[in-house]
Amino acid sequence: MGSLWQFFGLPDPEAPTPRQARPVTSSEPAVLERTASPVPEAEHVTFEPVNNNAKGGSSSFRAPPENWEGPTTPDGEPFHDLGISRTRPPQRANIALRYVVPDEMKRIHTSPVLQRVLEGDTVIVDLRPLVHMESHQMACRRELKHACDNARINAFALDAEDKLLMLPGVATVVDTQKHRLGLQPLL
Repeated sequence: MGSLWQFFGLPDPEAPTPRQARPVTSSEPAVLERTASPVPEAEHVTFEPVNNNAKGGSSSFRAPPENWEGPTTPDGEPFHDLGISRTRPPQRANIALRYVVPDEMKRIHTSPVLQRVLEGDTVIVDLRPLVHMESHQMACRRELKHACDNARINAFALDAEDKLLMLPGVATVVDTQKHRLGLQPLL
């Protein structure tokens, strides 16, 4: 049975050399020691990387990219050390989901909301804080509807009471054929 070194195709470092293969014991006759021919020295074998480029194949070693700043192996290959922690500058998202509620004066500022929608953000407008002001809720809905009509944007109700409104951003697809918004009717 082969050793682990043979499995990987490497010489076994613990294997006996030809001189150590057959040690002379005191039970053997002395004549054998005198008449035995000297054991030749083991040849020193060195392994060198094979260059497959000469044969038209691809090289097993890759040179690092031109602007490589990381560590390299002794063979000159780029090495990605996963133990090194590198911080990247935070990236600001281009498209976001915005949540808008009325301010202290119970107003919704439609111009900044529509500006964000035209930039691609999806805006959810929550009119639930105006629970005791039904006429003010209706005024906010009308103002949003008028602003959306001018910007050619559809507004969608997310609940049955029309207190959660969604304004999808530019290039946002909303499936109005199969999706039912609001509560399911009881059977």
